[in-house]
Amino acid sequence: MKLYDDKRAPNPRRVRMYLAEKGIDVPLVPVSVAERENRKEEFKQKNSLQQIPVLELDDGTCIPETLAICRYFEVSQPAPPLFGETALEQAQVEMWNRRIEFQLLSTVGAYWRHCHPFTKALPGRIEEAGLQGKERALVILNWLNEEIAGRDYIAGDKFTVADITALCVIDFASFVGVPIPEGAKNLLAWHARVSARPSAKA
Repeated sequence: MKLYDDKRAPNPRRVRMYLAEKGIDVPLVPVSVAERENRKEEFKQKNSLQQIPVLELDDGTCIPETLAICRYFEVSQPAPPLFGETALEQAQVEMWNRRIEFQLLSTVGAYWRHCHPFTKALPGRIEEAGLQGKERALVILNWLNEEIAGRDYIAGDKFTVADITALCVIDFASFVGVPIPEGAKNLLAWHARVSARPSAKA
């Protein structure tokens, strides 16, 4: 078993952090997106969308997609539960994880793709789309700050995969130039709390 990984990308970090929380050790195979190693034909055989991360099992089966990889391990090693235990907890974790992905990651991703200097070589860049993404991301960060008032974690009183997604996305947002607003005290406190976990360094 091995995990195809890029240390600089947010989605592989989500899997590494999840595995660290579980205490699961999986050998990492570096794939440099910056050097377009994920665009090679050999890697395309593992994931036709040529994205990372990808988990390759011992029999050669490949599992792309961040949450699909995490769910594979959640079944094989349920403790500690990171997707919730009760039906309500699982629904809440799923809801918050999707909100972070669709409302924040997608908007930050638009700014990254269309406006950041690192992606200037990409074809079809539309600056206006990137700037709209940044503006929307800031709205979502302030909204999230209000939503988590009075609780320690994104989906409630327990650390879950929703916190992993949020941390990795928010750290990536800060890297590309969309930091947590200074007035977002709840979100800043949450960020400090989750960043202090050993798994955050995975």
